Amino acid sequence: MTQKTIRDVTYELLRELELTTVFGNPGSTEETFLKDFPADFKYVQVLQEASAVGAADGYAQATRKPAIVNVHTSAGLSNAMSNILSAYMNKTPLIITAGNQTREMLLMEPWLTNIEPQNLPRPWVKFSYEPVRAEDVPAAFMRAYAMAMQAPQGPVFLSIPLDDWDKPATDAAVVRKITTRVAPDPERIKEFAAALSNAKNPALIYGSSIARGSGWEQAVKLAEKLQAHVFAAPSSERTPFPETHPLYCGGLPFAKGPLSERLNGYDVAIVIGAPVFRYYPWVEGSYLPDGLQLLHITDDPEESARAPVGDSLIGEAVLSLEALEKLVTARAKPATAPVKQSHNMAPHPVAEVDPHCEQITALELFKALREASPENTILMEESPSNLAELHTAWPIEHPDSFYTAASGSLGWNLPASVGVALAEKEKANPRPVLVAIGDGSFQYAIQGLWTAVQQQLPILFVVPCNAQYSILKAFAVLEETPNVPGLDIPGLDFVSLAKGYGATGVHAETLEDVKEECRKAFKRSGPTVLSVPISHTVPPLL
Repeated sequence: MTQKTIRDVTYELLRELELTTVFGNPGSTEETFLKDFPADFKYVQVLQEASAVGAADGYAQATRKPAIVNVHTSAGLSNAMSNILSAYMNKTPLIITAGNQTREMLLMEPWLTNIEPQNLPRPWVKFSYEPVRAEDVPAAFMRAYAMAMQAPQGPVFLSIPLDDWDKPATDAAVVRKITTRVAPDPERIKEFAAALSNAKNPALIYGSSIARGSGWEQAVKLAEKLQAHVFAAPSSERTPFPETHPLYCGGLPFAKGPLSERLNGYDVAIVIGAPVFRYYPWVEGSYLPDGLQLLHITDDPEESARAPVGDSLIGEAVLSLEALEKLVTARAKPATAPVKQSHNMAPHPVAEVDPHCEQITALELFKALREASPENTILMEESPSNLAELHTAWPIEHPDSFYTAASGSLGWNLPASVGVALAEKEKANPRPVLVAIGDGSFQYAIQGLWTAVQQQLPILFVVPCNAQYSILKAFAVLEETPNVPGLDIPGLDFVSLAKGYGATGVHAETLEDVKEECRKAFKRSGPTVLSVPISHTVPPLL
């Protein structure tokens, strides 16, 4: 009987773990892993490594399973770092692999060697390892899987010298079952429940971990039993609560002083499944208003430790919601009527528009898109200049229907939409995907269009074109930094860019044309880029 190789045993392990989709951009040090690629595996080719990680991230989030990403040694791993950062902050379980040079040459550090493979992706991976022996490769994958899946979930990295794969395996891979959820301490959760029950005016601050854990139902039950106002945590990358619910008040501001002011009048607030707090920009003020007790539940010990205020409890968000709902005392009505902000999750209000401007406004554009899109459309966003307009026009009413990057790093949403749409395509009733992406943001990962074309994914990319980095002009106002160069980006032709990658590119300047092109796009078998000039505004940051 022919002896099995390290490659044979590793692929058997990946089958057992149901990790049969690989995202990647192949390099010379990875071809020994990919050779004779198994027919029961799927390889999703992406033209650049950051986009490969972004696509895998979207796919893993949409399927709620980890994904494999294969990038090229130190050069490809360096390319991938921006979206590894995003995956880490998104808490997405990814197993990122890269080849390394032949073991016999590693000592002399030849060309394309990953000199310190364990250090390069840190601190944005939970685990980083290059096996000491070829025989350890399958077990290293099992350990990587366990690390990626255990709370808090996140990306891990393995560096595999290219000559390891053909070495003989000494044993079959050992498959282990692991837990992915952490239950809250029963005595501590009772204390939190008592504080909420005894509060005169409690507030619930929900985070993206609720959405990742499929916890909308539990989040609604707790809010309705307490009759408490609900806020989305600042800069939430997933929507944790239906935005049309009568108890929903909107997203909290993204800055210290304004956030404290927004919570004025509450006596107990609890953050579940989010950090305390994400701030940007810096605006002076108190962390909390006088008289407010803050409680915090997270599955991430580091997130708990770095919170500047509040009493913390380690626990998975949805398990904690279920425990709290059983323990709290029911209320008949809210202490005060909820005051909902019109811009929903967005951290700032809609920008003022010149009344004499003849171009479509961002708000008008997004209202037209919402009207023309199917009710179950998945919305993805990377248009920081137009957040308020987008969230005003498009409230999120269904779970798993909004995605963005937790990191603020541009270049995530375009490839991530490929992963989300690919996951939808595998379902019996796939939902359409619409990406609102700024004309500046679009340039960071444009090569993801090619993969969307090759995979025949009917994604609609809507580019509100204002020919500037409006969000940076807003920071220039706040930071009092006039005459900063490089804030205008004229001369971009999105129709031509789309066609160059094989996608459909269209241009619209009226709302009726926008609606018509939107309807057409969702009937196509591949992606559409819709370019729409909008009025030039500078958003308020506060």
